[in-house]
Amino acid sequence: MSKKPHDKSAAPATLAESELQLLNERISRSQRAYRDLIDHLDQALFTLSLQGEICVANRELSRIVGASFQELIGRKLTAFIDSPSPAELERALPALLKKGAWSGAVPVRLKHEKENRYFSCWFQVKEGDGGSRSVIGWARDVTAQHESEARFSELFESLREGIIFSTPDGRILDANPALVRMLGFDSKEELLRGNFADRYGSPEERERFLRLIGEKGSVRNVDVVLRRKDGRRIHCLTSGFAIRDASGRPVRLQGIIVDITERMEIERKLHREQEFGRQLIECFPDVIAVMDRDGRFTYLSERIRGVLGISPADYLGRRIGGATHPDDAEPLLKMVREIVDGRTGNAQIESRVRHASGEWRTLRTSASPMFDEEGRITGVVASVRDVTAAYLAEQQNAQKEKFASMGQMMAGAAHELNNPLTAILGVSDLLRERAADDATRRQIDLVLQQARRAAAIVQNLLAFSRPSVQGRAKLRIDEVLRDVIRSQSASLAAKNISVKFDPPGGLPSVEGDRRLLTQIFSNLVVNAEQAISSAHDRGAIEISLRESGGLVCAVVADDGPGIPLENISKVFDPFFTTKRPGGGSGLGLTICLGVVKDHGGTIEVDSEPGRGAEFRVSLPAAAGEVESPRVTQPEKAVSAVPPNGLAGHAALIVDDEESIREIVQEGLSARGMKVHAVGSSEEAMAYLEANSCEVVICDFNLPGMSGEKFFEHLAANQRSAPAGSRGSAGGASVHNGGELPRFVFMTGDLVESEAFDRLRGKGAAMLQKPFNISSLAALLAGLLQPHPSTAA
Repeated sequence: MSKKPHDKSAAPATLAESELQLLNERISRSQRAYRDLIDHLDQALFTLSLQGEICVANRELSRIVGASFQELIGRKLTAFIDSPSPAELERALPALLKKGAWSGAVPVRLKHEKENRYFSCWFQVKEGDGGSRSVIGWARDVTAQHESEARFSELFESLREGIIFSTPDGRILDANPALVRMLGFDSKEELLRGNFADRYGSPEERERFLRLIGEKGSVRNVDVVLRRKDGRRIHCLTSGFAIRDASGRPVRLQGIIVDITERMEIERKLHREQEFGRQLIECFPDVIAVMDRDGRFTYLSERIRGVLGISPADYLGRRIGGATHPDDAEPLLKMVREIVDGRTGNAQIESRVRHASGEWRTLRTSASPMFDEEGRITGVVASVRDVTAAYLAEQQNAQKEKFASMGQMMAGAAHELNNPLTAILGVSDLLRERAADDATRRQIDLVLQQARRAAAIVQNLLAFSRPSVQGRAKLRIDEVLRDVIRSQSASLAAKNISVKFDPPGGLPSVEGDRRLLTQIFSNLVVNAEQAISSAHDRGAIEISLRESGGLVCAVVADDGPGIPLENISKVFDPFFTTKRPGGGSGLGLTICLGVVKDHGGTIEVDSEPGRGAEFRVSLPAAAGEVESPRVTQPEKAVSAVPPNGLAGHAALIVDDEESIREIVQEGLSARGMKVHAVGSSEEAMAYLEANSCEVVICDFNLPGMSGEKFFEHLAANQRSAPAGSRGSAGGASVHNGGELPRFVFMTGDLVESEAFDRLRGKGAAMLQKPFNISSLAALLAGLLQPHPSTAA
């Protein structure tokens, strides 16, 4: 069998086709890969014809416009967007064709959306075969970034704080409107033309700010002073940071500037007001206190030191009432509770609070609630005034008024008692002189003893009603006390009572009436003696002296039974006594109180039952250190002339009380005197016109013309009479120019007074009612002894 010859040209043709097919496959795969790459980009890529038809588009464009590839290709772009409009795109095309390319941000509103989106776009004109042209486009959605930039721009423009961007050398890159206004410029452009370094108050401040930025990279709230356009300086707080290049060199400064000028002025004003308030509170005489709802102190003014001797810090956090007297604490706490609970708006209360020294001070607290901004009560504010002195003065005034009214009553009673007592003493004297036997004489002596006791009570009533402080002089209290101890020594020794008295040297003198001060301390010593002897067979009295704060203080202490607590507050009350009936009038300490007060001093008592009593008398020290001479009261003149020395002398008795006239007339007549009695000054003057006498015994408080005016009238007549017409003592009448008779005033008042001292200086003598006839006779005998006459 024969073979066909082989075709050698078929093999090469098959190889070429195979290679071409392989190349096509590679190209196809490359195209698909490129296509996939483009479709996975997050930017829209597309090609447009010059008529706006979409020729090529990637998947992102399809997603953005919400259409498939089939819906996109071949349709105009304006079919999917409302803005820009076809007309706007047609107007922009010539410029694009001329430039060949354009890039920028474009606001686009898609047909299926209501709001604009913002796209960053790039367009390039492509030249095709045969002179055809198309537009290649690239677009990225930057809506979120644009909105962020818009918000920043809005914030930048609307901030009240100034914002600045500048170079390190001070060139201003940008500034917001707030900074423009802050620095007083008319526009941002005007500000940008200047250099920010020129806006600092001084070059040193600028250098300091740059140094801090360089060292720390950023600063916060740095105080700087800037100059406005008009030159006015403003105080600012600046915060900022530096933006650096790759080498770390600052290339831009960004900062925030806050004008605090007004705030500083407000702070200065507030500080001035606070300082004014603080000074006002510190100068306020009251303590200002603030408490929380629990009554704990949150503020106390410095005045608390002067009131209670404690610092404000020591009271903070403590509850009110801690130092208050137990009897006053609960009412005080109740007041605070009522204010905190809103049951009362304002309240006032007085309470005793212990001073740091231990003494009790009386404080008057006025309180009201404190409210927060919502009107809720947050605590209590109170003013506290120390009324201790006012309270004591009020008590003293009340006591003084009580004593004054009682004194008036007692003075009237004493005056009414003096005349009957004088009559009783006078009649008793006469009866005693005429007594037939000793038994009768003893009975009359008993009447005299009781009458004298009644007279002593009357004198105490007078002393209480009108304590006399005439005849004051500088004297030493230690001398007065030594005299008192000496006068009481016999009585004290008889009752086995010892006295300890060892005064310190160098004590200042006091200014006072020696007789009255002697009476005070005699009363205190006698009271101590009686208290001891009422409970013990023996005892001790201790008397001490000291100087304290311009006062000379004397303390009389005993070891007797003491004073019951319920009686402490009553010991100075008139007629209060714990002695048995007849043992005392109850006026001794009352008189002591009156005399001490009239001397400007105080008297206090301290006692515990079973532990004795202590009386403290404090008197103001006299100015200067000159010790006054010892002043003694003149003794009553007692004549050495026997009673029958009155015989033959003439006397005139002037008293409106008939019983006094009769008793005195009978008593003196019994002693041989020539006695005439009248009931008034007018009758006496008429008698003396025609008669003479050597002595006038006259009541001081006569109705009509008083005894003092009667005396002055006679003295004036005697001075006006011619010298040659005056007779000798004993014969001539006043009418005839005779010598003025000796005058003896009878009075129920205390004879130690300024009026009586003045009359004594004119030669008159004083006799205090009630008196007995023998005392009057002795006084007259002394007056009628022969001596040179004394002119009135």
